[in-house]
Amino acid sequence: MDVRRAAERYQGGEQAAGITTRHAFSFGPHYDPDNLRFGALIACNEERLAPGAGFAEHPHSHTEIVTWVVEGELTHRDSAGHETVIRPGGVQHLSAAAGVRHVERNDAAVPLVFVQMWLAPVRTGGEPRYTAVPALPDTTPYAVPEAAAALHVRRPAAGERTRLPSAAHCYVHVVRGEVRLNGERLGPGDAARITGAEDLTAQAVTDAELLVWEMADRA
Repeated sequence: MDVRRAAERYQGGEQAAGITTRHAFSFGPHYDPDNLRFGALIACNEERLAPGAGFAEHPHSHTEIVTWVVEGELTHRDSAGHETVIRPGGVQHLSAAAGVRHVERNDAAVPLVFVQMWLAPVRTGGEPRYTAVPALPDTTPYAVPEAAAALHVRRPAAGERTRLPSAAHCYVHVVRGEVRLNGERLGPGDAARITGAEDLTAQAVTDAELLVWEMADRA
């Protein structure tokens, strides 16, 4: 298990434009050849957008983009004609496939916080696809078959234990609260990269919210 602390994330975004980003992996000008990916996961960005701030239209291809809204409202528009507003507890999945353009904005009057995760697909090409789930239950993982992966959301109360999926690669990101995992105490923004996860449980020190990726071995 490789623990990466919140303070180790790369600082990004454009604060003058109301955008603050913390990158868990090598991203853009923050190139780190030893931190390019874990399993299928190639990005896990904590994004904070001030009211009225956002990312202008930009392209993506050959990437599975999954977004979890923590606070506020995320407005999404793309070149395939989709326009949605995602609120806390909602998950959005843009399968960029051969190519798509999109806009992400905070059109609300309150700050927006979300976690955006990028995964490498098993196969490239195809037609773009968009899915939005307004409220993802803890008991229902969100499958991303294009990347041989599934996202689990766990919200254990203080003192509760939650079982992690057994998988070739398991990535745990703490959204809020604190948990103990395999002898380590993890807080907001901390993450654990677990290879060969089996029979592991996380115990909540406080009420907590976790994003857990279950990823198959594609080697």
